[in-house]
Amino acid sequence: MAVSWRSWLANEGSKHLFLFFWLSLNVWFFWKTFLLYCRGLQYYYLHQMLGLGLCVSRASASVLNLNCCLVLLPMCRILLAFLRGSQKVASRKTRRLIDKSKTFHVTCGVTVCIFSALHVAAHLVNALNFSENYNEDFLAINAANYRGELYEYNIYIFVLVPGLTGVIMVLVLFLMCTASTYAIRVSNYDIFWYTHNLFFVFYILLMLHVSGGVLKYQTNLEEHPPGCFNPNKTLLGNMTVPETSEELFPDYTTEPFPEDLTFPEPFVQSNFMRICSKEPKFQSHFPETWFWISGPLCLYCVERLYRYIRSNKPVTITSVISHPSNVLEVRMIKDDFRARPGQYVILHCPRVSGLESHPFTLTMCPTDTKATFGVHLKVVGDWTERFRDLLLLHSNQDAEILPIFQQRRYPKLYVDGPFGSPFEESLNYEVSLCVAGGIGVTPFASVLNALLDGWKCYKLRRLYFIWVCRDVESFRWFADLLCMLHNKLWQENRPDYINIQLYLSQTDGLQKIIGEKYQALNSRLLVGRPRWKLLFDEIAKYNRRKTIGVFCCGPSKMSKILHKLSNSSNPYGTRFEYNKESFS
Repeated sequence: MAVSWRSWLANEGSKHLFLFFWLSLNVWFFWKTFLLYCRGLQYYYLHQMLGLGLCVSRASASVLNLNCCLVLLPMCRILLAFLRGSQKVASRKTRRLIDKSKTFHVTCGVTVCIFSALHVAAHLVNALNFSENYNEDFLAINAANYRGELYEYNIYIFVLVPGLTGVIMVLVLFLMCTASTYAIRVSNYDIFWYTHNLFFVFYILLMLHVSGGVLKYQTNLEEHPPGCFNPNKTLLGNMTVPETSEELFPDYTTEPFPEDLTFPEPFVQSNFMRICSKEPKFQSHFPETWFWISGPLCLYCVERLYRYIRSNKPVTITSVISHPSNVLEVRMIKDDFRARPGQYVILHCPRVSGLESHPFTLTMCPTDTKATFGVHLKVVGDWTERFRDLLLLHSNQDAEILPIFQQRRYPKLYVDGPFGSPFEESLNYEVSLCVAGGIGVTPFASVLNALLDGWKCYKLRRLYFIWVCRDVESFRWFADLLCMLHNKLWQENRPDYINIQLYLSQTDGLQKIIGEKYQALNSRLLVGRPRWKLLFDEIAKYNRRKTIGVFCCGPSKMSKILHKLSNSSNPYGTRFEYNKESFS
């Protein structure tokens, strides 16, 4: 399959350019700090004592500062939603780059783990060198008390603030890293949720960690150039008094070398030796980590506070509908709630879990004529099971629509959001291809609802909608919506506006969606899986020299196939721009 460089640049160019810039920034910070501690005059004596371990520990610390600063920014959801929704602030390429915020967050997190391990290893070498290279001439920079103090010194180091906080941070980081793996997130999301919220403990310890002041630099470089000749110390150290002289001259004392003694001019101006006028003075660094993480941490905390205030009032649940295949629909009303098609919200039910909350894509957005919005959730875990049991506790029917005065039966539900997602862009292309797998149809439901309310106000002029499900009952989640949109477009003489294709991937025989009103969908129901290459060729041929937005929400295997096809070339000059939403 040939790769189209034009499509590849459109889909991957901005992402790879940004990653290259980020990688270059990491390399530059590491190398700059490494050279500073290796060749910097202020670190001459410290480097003589610690060697390579000093350079590596400080260089890795600079990379950690950078990534601990950046890792929080992709989690500022309101900021990302603002940038995504503001046409003046961000272009389409920039907004598509924002869609990779989760990937960038993971990349920064992995970098923090790797360089934390390197930082710890370098400091273990430093602890050994402090003991082995103990120097009585520079007691101020010695962390050990005497040469060879290894066991006692290591215990002493781990009791101090830098050592103790460092050990705890390593344990916290290990828990966060292991609990973030895909296997744990899928099997037990609670573990991931609770351990990941330890990041606040990590940042507090990080700010305390840098306040120890173990590593020091020289402050009086002019009075004491590194490696200079100290006449008082040198002559006094080299002077030996014979025992016979001590007996003959008992009152003899070794006086310090006179400070006002003038040396021969050639000796002073020698290029091989400089004269010290004072002893070296050392001082601990002012912690720099504060400058790196204080801004993003404050921004994140302010955003979380704003989100808490905004979502502090519970919503009013107007209806709860139980759909086939363990899918639950919840419709709600909230004052001053505004959302765009394709966005998602975070639901929090205190009766289910005091701290845990989960994101769900909006399947219905509020409009000027109706304030109701809704979500569809698939019951697949502990949280969704408890939530379903609470909602359907007083109902034995598939659908329950209660009047307002009976809403006290429902548990309190808080909604945080809305937040942006890639599917907001589906209405900003002239032609869009939306592919859903199973419950991955939810992001497109709000788009279809928006088109049902009125399609002429959007840039979109043709929509290809592909939905793949394992059982025919799953299509009934949005069968009514698809039929209403299909009938509306036929009445407005625009039957070609939307192309609906439904694929039943697993079946023992040809099945149909039961109901006379679903005849329009039965004619579009196919058995098997889509032939993606032929589908892309057909779309490219029909839309020559156009840019088509490809949107996918489904299994990773499906996503990889569509991603690869979007980057492939075609003889029609059609360009596909790929956008993806992930389940996890």
